[in-house]
Amino acid sequence: MQILHSFPGHLCEYEGELEDPGRHRPCSCPLCGTRKGLVAHGFYRRTLVEEDFDGVLRVRRYLCRACRRTVSLLPDFVLPYLRFGLTVVARFLKARLVQGRTLTAAGQAAGQSTMSYQRGQQWVGRFRAQAAPLAAALAAVTPPPPAPDFTARALAMLETIGWKRAHRFVFSQLRLHLLGRARSQIPDAP
Repeated sequence: MQILHSFPGHLCEYEGELEDPGRHRPCSCPLCGTRKGLVAHGFYRRTLVEEDFDGVLRVRRYLCRACRRTVSLLPDFVLPYLRFGLTVVARFLKARLVQGRTLTAAGQAAGQSTMSYQRGQQWVGRFRAQAAPLAAALAAVTPPPPAPDFTARALAMLETIGWKRAHRFVFSQLRLHLLGRARSQIPDAP
């Protein structure tokens, strides 16, 4: 299971914070609720592309002694299951859907001058498909503004709340992804 870790600092400071395994350890297991049962269980590596970083990031893992399952402490600037970070995706979506820029210009606004057309189309399509449930979920945090469609409403709400805060809320509380799930992440129907 992944839980989001609120990290207020810069990405460069993140690596230094990982050295102390008890610094951000959850007080209880999010899966079984056992208090003080989590022990440091190493790391896993994942690639990340952010505004000034393109490389490998370590993610701290903990093992629950009671239920024997692992919990990953994902920093909140990372979107689960995506290589690109929250800032890059937010800048792209704002440029494409709010400012009406072309896919190439939106990629450049996000700092991704070589971004593929297919990736841009995928992000836009996934966000549009997720806009209605996302706007409904964010209504618990901020009142929905008048907008011509759910896409514009969800984007306005994300800007009002702040992308990072909204990401923490929808993922931690509702296990909802800002871009929805990719087809490969949807379990087969019984």
